[in-house]
Amino acid sequence: RSVNIVAFGNERDGFSEDNQQPSLIWSYLGRSALISQIDSSLSASHVGNPVFTEYQACVFGNVRLVVHDCPVWDIFDSDWYTSCRLIGGADIIVIKYSVNDKTSFQELKDSYVPMVKKALNHCSVPVIISAIGARKNGVPCTCPLCTSDRRSCVTTSEGVQLAKELGATYLELHTLNDFYIQKYFGGVLEYFMIQSLNQKSSEKMKKRKKTQKCHRVQPPQLEQPEKMPILKGEASHYNADLHNLLCCCQCADVAFCPEDLSTAVEAHKVILCSVSHLFMLLFGVKSPSDVHDAAVVQLAQSLFAVEAGDPVPMSPQGGPPCVPPVRVVVKDSVFCSCLPDILHFIYSGAFQWERLEEDIKKKLKDPEKTEHVLEKVKCILKTPGKLNSVKDCRSHQMKRLYNTSLRLFFNTPVLADVIFKIQGATVPAHRAVLVARCEVMAAMFNGNYLEANSVLVPVYGVSKDTFLSFLEYLYTDSCCPASILQAMSLLICAEMYQVMRLQHICELYIITQLQSMPSRELASTSLSIVSLLKKAKFHNSDCLSTWLLHFIATNYLIFSQKPEFQELSVEERNFVEMHRWPSNLYLKQLAEYRNYIHSQKCHCTVM
Repeated sequence: RSVNIVAFGNERDGFSEDNQQPSLIWSYLGRSALISQIDSSLSASHVGNPVFTEYQACVFGNVRLVVHDCPVWDIFDSDWYTSCRLIGGADIIVIKYSVNDKTSFQELKDSYVPMVKKALNHCSVPVIISAIGARKNGVPCTCPLCTSDRRSCVTTSEGVQLAKELGATYLELHTLNDFYIQKYFGGVLEYFMIQSLNQKSSEKMKKRKKTQKCHRVQPPQLEQPEKMPILKGEASHYNADLHNLLCCCQCADVAFCPEDLSTAVEAHKVILCSVSHLFMLLFGVKSPSDVHDAAVVQLAQSLFAVEAGDPVPMSPQGGPPCVPPVRVVVKDSVFCSCLPDILHFIYSGAFQWERLEEDIKKKLKDPEKTEHVLEKVKCILKTPGKLNSVKDCRSHQMKRLYNTSLRLFFNTPVLADVIFKIQGATVPAHRAVLVARCEVMAAMFNGNYLEANSVLVPVYGVSKDTFLSFLEYLYTDSCCPASILQAMSLLICAEMYQVMRLQHICELYIITQLQSMPSRELASTSLSIVSLLKKAKFHNSDCLSTWLLHFIATNYLIFSQKPEFQELSVEERNFVEMHRWPSNLYLKQLAEYRNYIHSQKCHCTVM
């Protein structure tokens, strides 16, 4: 016999200097007269920062007591499976907090109590909430910027309200002395231990009687279905794609030059404008009245000068004019010398600020010049009307810049240099983004194809909505299909243009949606799984087609009754029959068992 206790929370005040105070659980185990043979071990989740401590001891003489003490709530964020497993196997749950740490209590109430409720899932496990410590009488500061209000005390009414939400027993332990540990906390804990042991004994007796009642013949055991093949996602290479665009200089439409025009660094307007209002102003996407920031306007005028080029005639093929890159003169020679590093920073996702600092320091070897260049970069990247700080340029502040900024140019004619014609409608786009994100389009726009010299490009074999979703992925590295059929259409488009990661995303979406369907909905749906299987095979989606075959086999009793089941090929039918669940052998054994029960004219509670 055993009793499992799981304790969550930290009873120590996070701002107290006394960190050597023993924990509530350890104090109880060391002082209770009913406890013997105590042993403890740490979990090996992180070196020096264990997620929980496991205690094992004996209680009531011969009952094994297992305690998992989790002082930090991070286990719910870092390892949801382990936290659910601990709560699912618990006979008693203890939640601890310090009455002098209001912030931790508020975080417990807002973030982790809902998780505990979800993990309990209506289980009748007793919960003890222990409010520990003597409240300090200091008046908290009311300044909104001051952190001293963290020393505010948690009131008794707040603790009682929390206990009501969880249906828990509320205890206040003003100090961890013998009275509060042994008689107060220990008395309640031992009461729940005895109740748990009595309940287990009762369930064991009922199970034994049920086994004796149906001892003559047991029903056949239904094995679990075969595990479905696991489809792994592909890591994003969004920033790498855009960085490679800068390195290869395809579709460049702007060239930065020093004042003597001795060298040129090529770039792309749509990428630059996606990260900077200054570049929007420079290339006419916005006017000075739209920017609302005098510093940005002044920097654009003092740092850059756009040279107007001569008109270029039409190409011989009758396509668009072969427009050369717009020349932009950089007036600051120091800034111009660092421009390649700055462009690499922008095209890499504009989040490696520390690396940019190091590169410029090595190149200039002058702290004043380095600060001069970095301040200009900050002004280029700043949001108009807001103060700019070094913190705003740190990696964690700007890591997702492109995914939000390039969206501004999705399906808009601003700076567009190609128009797709599809189903009688037109969709504007930018060659630079398409070439960077799609190898098929890179070959199409840079090779000996008609599209290389055309502004208007027709698209066949795909709907407008699907193609828009495809372009949205190229611009933002994300997609949200509205249904399984739309995801399959997007998968076909991704296969057509050889964008493998989008294809894998669509496969995962289809699998996730089908897995979440209950059996009743799966039996009544008009969605043809066999049709999805054939499309997946035709468009070389091997992972999805293999998974769908396993899905049909696992839900054999549902799909075998549908007319579409007859559309499976001989090879597919053989695979499904071989891996079907439940198996023919089980159904045969079940029929024999039912015949036996009927012949004996006895009633089995299992059936």
